Amino acid sequence: MPPPRSPAIVLIPTYNERENLEPLIPRVLQAAPQADVLLIDDESPDGTADHARHLFGREPRFAVLRRAAPRGLGRSYVDGYLHALAAGYARIAQMDADLSHDPDCLPALLDAALDADVALGSRYCPGGAVRDWPIRRILLSRFANAYVRAVAGVPARDSTSGFRCYTREALLRIGVDQIVSNGYAFQVEMTFRAHRAGLRIAEVPITFTDRTRGRSKISRSVLIESMILPWRLRLGLAGGSRQAVESQG
Repeated sequence: MPPPRSPAIVLIPTYNERENLEPLIPRVLQAAPQADVLLIDDESPDGTADHARHLFGREPRFAVLRRAAPRGLGRSYVDGYLHALAAGYARIAQMDADLSHDPDCLPALLDAALDADVALGSRYCPGGAVRDWPIRRILLSRFANAYVRAVAGVPARDSTSGFRCYTREALLRIGVDQIVSNGYAFQVEMTFRAHRAGLRIAEVPITFTDRTRGRSKISRSVLIESMILPWRLRLGLAGGSRQAVESQG
């Protein structure tokens, strides 16, 4: 297989994010000129995938991956990781499509992944911040991260962050085919597995801004999963099926 055009790729999962594409994608392409961009669409009813191809279909660094498998944030990321591994990318970044993650932070994340195995875009390390969140959301987020540190033993300050970058080797060692969580707990499980594998985890300060368009995907079932998963990880009850992900390398 020929090497990819770029050494890095940015994965952006979407579900009904049509209205955010035009302001987001050009900024990502400009902020990270050494990276390709892959939009992973989960059969959005609002036509996100078709609209993305209409807007950016002639951009050689941009592509859309349509998913036909069961929906879910974690499943979308796993499909994106496997695509990136098969294509030979050295660094695999990820971010949300809701404009809460600043594309201007991508260079720092990609650079951090040159020395670390996993670079987390952190709201809670020195220099990190949260903007436009109500105090109850901030307290809930801080509690969630403290809860993960206490229960699962993950030392990162922001293990729930969805703005991050992995090296190719990190994803192979984590074993993305074994991930069992599917909602926002997916980020916690990936961080836990990276820590357990002895990978170097760096935290890069970011400013997180609450979304101004579209609707949040957080539901009661997502919150329940997030509460239960750290205990499953601690007790070793979150194992999944093993497949030969290393064959992608």
